[in-house]
Amino acid sequence: QVQLVESGGGLVQAGGSLRLSCAASGLIFSRYAMGWFRQGPGKEREFVAAISWSGGSTYADSIKGRFTISRDSAKNTVYLQVNSLKPAEAAVYYCAAKYDSNVYRSGDGYPYWGQGTQVTVSS
Repeated sequence: QVQLVESGGGLVQAGGSLRLSCAASGLIFSRYAMGWFRQGPGKEREFVAAISWSGGSTYADSIKGRFTISRDSAKNTVYLQVNSLKPAEAAVYYCAAKYDSNVYRSGDGYPYWGQGTQVTVSS
């Protein structure tokens, strides 16, 4: 049974940073593409970043240069370093997994999801 557990969210001031983690279990982590998505209040879920099993990554244009996705296969964990946060980026951040060598920017491509971690940004 695939399980994804996010952590690292919290309250941060505008311009601040957080490191989000997603611990995966029940899968061969090195064979899964991993993605981060977010959903703010009253907003649709949106793509943030994704990383392939070989380490190739892709980012949403809105966060390029501020967020970094990475993975540690020894720990079965994917990370999202978020810097220079903006109040509008307050959201629940979700990680997702797909057994595939490619990366996907659409949430529809991921069958497995975590429960999310809340990021609150104060102005």
